[in-house]
Amino acid sequence: MNEALKLARSAFHEDEVPVGAVVVHENRIVGRGHNQVELLRDPTAHAEMLAISAACDTLKQKYLQKCTLYVTLEPCAMCSGAIVWTKLDRVVFGAMDERAGGCGSVFNIAENKQLNHQAEIIQGIMEQESKKLLKTFFEKKRK
Repeated sequence: MNEALKLARSAFHEDEVPVGAVVVHENRIVGRGHNQVELLRDPTAHAEMLAISAACDTLKQKYLQKCTLYVTLEPCAMCSGAIVWTKLDRVVFGAMDERAGGCGSVFNIAENKQLNHQAEIIQGIMEQESKKLLKTFFEKKRK
C-alpha cells in the first residue's frame, strides 16, 4: 500500500485526482498506475485500469489470478468490473468512495455472487493517509 500511496502522490503533483494502484503477484509488483485522466484526456485512465493493464502485460496473460490489487481509493464501478473480468483474487484499498465506490460503499460489484468471479475485499488499509491526500487535493482545487 505504501507503493500505491507514492503513486497517488505523483498523481497529486501532476494535478490528477490522487489515486495510486499496484498489482502484486507472488510478493512482486507486476503493475503500477496512478490516475492519468487529465493527461491522457481519457476518462478510463484510472489508476486501477492502468495497473491492471500493466500487470497483464508483465505476466503475459489476461487473467490475474493469485494477484492482489492495492489501491488508495475504493475502485469505481468501471474498475470493479475490470477486477471481475481479470479474476483478481483480492482488492485492498484505503479510503471508501461514498459517491462512486464499486467495492462496497455504493455498489458491491467485486463480490457480487451473480457474476462469474468474486474478489476478496479488504478496506481501510492506510485509510487516513489516503483520505488526507484526497482532501488536500480537492481543497486546493476549490480555491
